[in-house]
Amino acid sequence: QVQLVESGGGLVQTGGSLRLSCAASRRYSMGWFRQAPGKEREFVAAISWVTSRTNYADSVKGRFTISRDTARNTVYLQMDSLKREDSAVYYCAAGSWSTESSAYEYWGQGTQVTVSS
Repeated sequence: QVQLVESGGGLVQTGGSLRLSCAASRRYSMGWFRQAPGKEREFVAAISWVTSRTNYADSVKGRFTISRDTARNTVYLQMDSLKREDSAVYYCAAGSWSTESSAYEYWGQGTQVTVSS
């Protein structure tokens, strides 16, 4: 069993920044997904624990950065130039490096990100 503890969500204005954190009890490849009201959960970013290879959804490329701190078993999602359409509940997940949610076995509780104009 892997425990994931997320933090860092909140309310920010358009163009602002937030950093999400996800502390894991074990080392896995990690992904971030998000789900807005009335929409399906979608992939945001992923990082391989072994190679540090990253992958991003087209909608966040150039604005979001995923990174990891191996000493703390923690993954971060730095979100810059935030847009209203980035508003969602953000989930971190642990499993296999993939853009598909089915590849991840463990999920965090979710943290709300709200971007206001």
